[in-house]
Amino acid sequence: MSNLVKQFSRKKYIDLTASSNLKRCLGTLDLTALGVGATLGVGTYVLAGAISKYQSGPAVCLSMAIAAFASVFAGLCYAEFGTRVPKAGSAYVYGYVCVGELVAFILGWSMILSYGIGASSVAKSYSGYVDAMVDNKMSDAFKQMIPMDVPFLADYVDWFAFGITFGISIILCLGMKESTKFNTVLTLLNVAVIIFVLIGGAFHVSGNNWSIDKTDLNTTKEFQDACLCLECRELEEDACDGKPDSFNWCGDGGFFPFGVDGIVSGAATAFYGFVGFDVIATMGEEVINPQRAMPIAIILSLSIIFLAYFGLSAVVTLVLPYFLQNAQAPIPFIFEYVNWDWAAWVVRIGAFMGLTASLLGGIVPLPRVIWAMASDGLLFNFLSYIHPKYQTPFAATLFSGFIFAVMAAVFDLRVLMDFMSIGTLLAYTMVGRIGRFVNQTFYFRCLHASFF
Repeated sequence: MSNLVKQFSRKKYIDLTASSNLKRCLGTLDLTALGVGATLGVGTYVLAGAISKYQSGPAVCLSMAIAAFASVFAGLCYAEFGTRVPKAGSAYVYGYVCVGELVAFILGWSMILSYGIGASSVAKSYSGYVDAMVDNKMSDAFKQMIPMDVPFLADYVDWFAFGITFGISIILCLGMKESTKFNTVLTLLNVAVIIFVLIGGAFHVSGNNWSIDKTDLNTTKEFQDACLCLECRELEEDACDGKPDSFNWCGDGGFFPFGVDGIVSGAATAFYGFVGFDVIATMGEEVINPQRAMPIAIILSLSIIFLAYFGLSAVVTLVLPYFLQNAQAPIPFIFEYVNWDWAAWVVRIGAFMGLTASLLGGIVPLPRVIWAMASDGLLFNFLSYIHPKYQTPFAATLFSGFIFAVMAAVFDLRVLMDFMSIGTLLAYTMVGRIGRFVNQTFYFRCLHASFF
């Protein structure tokens, strides 16, 4: 038992002077674009409308701010560890160095779960977005090919989600510098579309949409159509279970229609939109100057992400009352509402770029964690293979890309998102606890040295 405890608690020694097998080719701009691209994906074009309509109302801006505030603390933990331990593996290697092998093993698998299923969920959303653009013809064809009727699985095998996931994995095998250039272009175009939405929406904002009185809600036909559950004709059937026909779905009006509970609930949902910046921490062995570039990239990416979400939330709720929002595609809907159909198509094209960058950023960290674990003997040895020409974790990238491409093809989107949240919560919590433990140990050593 004593030997077993020692094995579980043994720590990894990091030689910071040793050369890496991976190619150091990334700078601050590359890392920032990677973090922004991995985060500003499907949530950018969905979250503001869904949260404002069902949870926070116009106070969705505050929900975004609270979620960003929590993400900043997690980001500072990653920035600190990225400076101290600039190695591939992110939270896995941090846990191995600071706590021990057992914690590192748990963290490594939770990160594989989080990154892999996160990439699968983005691929599934990507497929759904494309399917909606072609009037569901793609899903109808897939249902005829291989239909499924199994709990927790999708209704059909999604070959598009499989192909896009595995295809990007193959691209990532061919060189990190080339892949990040492609990601940077997509991210810049995505940010440009967001700026276009902010400027275009500013021409149609109305401050009255943030101060709608409850009496006005009860007397307008728009309220009657959107807020009252009239025998479930206007809402989904499962949303009306157990509710009377006159149930009010619009709260009390004003800036806080659902109160503080709605803001907090919206912040919990909004946190999903800030997941992804930690991809920067997995690239420690491929950054030219990690001690400088990684902290700057993490803070810059979180700042850009917060400004994007906050601005989009404000524009969406100022252009259109919160109870009229389209929860599935709020940004194209507000432009169609003001008869700017051409702008709605610009947003749809921008969404493709954002989803592609998000999928690429979601797949990038996964093989790095697998490669780090395989190099330490905690996974199969063949996964530690580095391609001699491209200097990328070749086997880990192809293997993980295939496995999670299959998951994207067969699992339901809601199940994938629940699994991803579990892994992300565990990883962020452990990094925060490890950071606190390391800092307490450091302060204790300083105090001990000052006395003795």
